[in-house]
Amino acid sequence: MNTIPFLLMLLNSILSLQTAGYYTVDDFYRADKIDVHIHVETNRDAFVEQARKDNFRLLNIVVDLSKGPEWVEEQYDYCLDQKTRHPHDFEFATSFSIKHWDDPEWLQQTRDWLNKGIGEGAVAVKVWKNIGMVFRDKNGNQVMVDDPKLDIIFKWLASKGVPVIGHLGEPKNCWLPIEEMTTNNDKVYFEEHPQYHMYNHPDLPSYEEQIAARDRMLENNPDLIFIGAHVGSLEWSVDELAKRLDRFPNMSVDLAARMGQLFYQTQHEPDKVRAFFIKYQDRLLYATDMADSGSREVAELQNSMHKTWLRDWKFFVSDDAMTSDLISGDFRGLKLPKIIVDKLYSGNARKWLKMFPEDHK
Repeated sequence: MNTIPFLLMLLNSILSLQTAGYYTVDDFYRADKIDVHIHVETNRDAFVEQARKDNFRLLNIVVDLSKGPEWVEEQYDYCLDQKTRHPHDFEFATSFSIKHWDDPEWLQQTRDWLNKGIGEGAVAVKVWKNIGMVFRDKNGNQVMVDDPKLDIIFKWLASKGVPVIGHLGEPKNCWLPIEEMTTNNDKVYFEEHPQYHMYNHPDLPSYEEQIAARDRMLENNPDLIFIGAHVGSLEWSVDELAKRLDRFPNMSVDLAARMGQLFYQTQHEPDKVRAFFIKYQDRLLYATDMADSGSREVAELQNSMHKTWLRDWKFFVSDDAMTSDLISGDFRGLKLPKIIVDKLYSGNARKWLKMFPEDHK
């Protein structure tokens, strides 16, 4: 037997086995992917058109911006329209307004509204940072997420098996001066939204109080399926996030709008971040928080979407050196195994949010 061809064949087999467990950057278009946190607030199809090109499906989320139930209903109508016209591309999450919190009928009206959304296909309910950071009751008291009245809603949702997506609190950078923030994206956001820059509002609850209220709510509702939006507002430390995931088995997190903080941690402690993603591979959901209100030029929107999705894919599947305008300096990708990437990009969305059940029929 000629040993050289045999050895070459053996070497190729070994190399194939070593690489079969990982995606490459070129697999981006082939892999099944879900972005579990986007906002399409328009009837146009620019967003879904790009999602199809990049092989993404979407969770469209309603948000209560303290503008009242009419605002929530308008967003809801956009979500329902997109889901109705593109059922294989969209799922949606509803929300509820707290503007009329002090009305004796608020609780029943809220349950009726949520029941309508769940009946029409909503896979989850969103609560927003106005709870804890903005809204006050008629007596001027800050309404926190562990309020007993909200607890009634959460227990009712838990009994129905409906997940809650919680954007509660903000990045820890929010409580720092602009120049001390660790990521460029936070510096830009809080320069543009000073009303949410808590460093300038010492009268409002602290970061620690925000997180403590969220944790108390989860302690009071152990059966509630909870997805912490924006890395559960624990984006600054995978160690702190791990403590919560260990403590609350029904909690997972999405990565929406916090890739800069992940890049920053990876830049300083890459092995720790990679080990975290491997250990908690069943609790992490890919998301971006990208949006379309109908006002942006279509080409500009779609180009930004594609660049964001492709950048993040490269970070998770390769160990290439990277740069990003989200942080200063370079960092390397995590190069996660294929099985973990599949969970991050689609499997966990189906597990935690029961998205696209027709895939399994």
